[in-house]
Amino acid sequence: MSKEEKSKIKDKLYYEMGQRLKRIRTENQYTQEQMAELLELSTAYYGKVERGQYGLSLEKILLVSQKIEVDINYLFTGYKSSSFTVEELLDQCPKEKRYDFEQLMKYALRLTKTEDNHDQSKDN
Repeated sequence: MSKEEKSKIKDKLYYEMGQRLKRIRTENQYTQEQMAELLELSTAYYGKVERGQYGLSLEKILLVSQKIEVDINYLFTGYKSSSFTVEELLDQCPKEKRYDFEQLMKYALRLTKTEDNHDQSKDN
């Protein structure tokens, strides 16, 4: 991977994480000043984080997770970790309905693969 490609990936990550932090901040009705204070950052620096110009250190990401109870996975990917597994759902499913459940899961997986392929074709 070239330096330019790595830079684009980093820029996109910073931007998307900044947007998620802004969403979290507004949902919690914090000002930028309050969020900056919570993360032990200057307001100016925090503003640049929200705009995607800078990223947060691992220490600051951990602070977000601990102080505001935000899933770290969500900060990085935009997806929240689930508190259950497919195996647990399958175990709870009545035996006579397991085949139907498995078919639904297969269909859902095919949908995500189709969407992923569609998204990648847009990028090209």
